Amino acid sequence: MKGFGKYWGYIALILLLTAWWTTKIGPGVLIVLSVAVTLYFLFQAPIWCGAITRDETLCRRNASGLLLGCSYRQHKWQKLKMAVVPPMWRRLNQGLWTSPATGLATIGTILGLVSGFAGLVKSMLE
Repeated sequence: MKGFGKYWGYIALILLLTAWWTTKIGPGVLIVLSVAVTLYFLFQAPIWCGAITRDETLCRRNASGLLLGCSYRQHKWQKLKMAVVPPMWRRLNQGLWTSPATGLATIGTILGLVSGFAGLVKSMLE
C-alpha cells in the first residue's frame, strides 16, 4: 500500500457519485467532496504530461494533475498558459485525452465541477 496514497482522489470520486444517490447526505458534504475531487484531478492525479514538445508531439513524461506539467519547467508554464489563453484551448484539449488515465482525470474534473455547482444550488434551495 505504499503507492496507494496517490490515488485517494478516485475513492473520493466514487464516494461523491454514491453520495448523490443517498438522500441523507447534506449539500455541505457534497460540496466538500466535489472540491476535493476537483483539486485532486487538477493538481495531484498521476497522469502523462501532455505538453507540446519541440517536434509537435505530446510529452509522455509523468506529471501531477491536469494543470501541472512534468518536471520540465517549460512544460509547467506551457500547461498553465494553455489553460488561460483561449486560442490555445484546442491544443490543451488534445492533451486531456492522451491516455485512459488522463481521460478519466478529465471526466473526474468535469464531474467534480458540475457536482460542486449543483451542491451550491442545492444548499441555496434548502
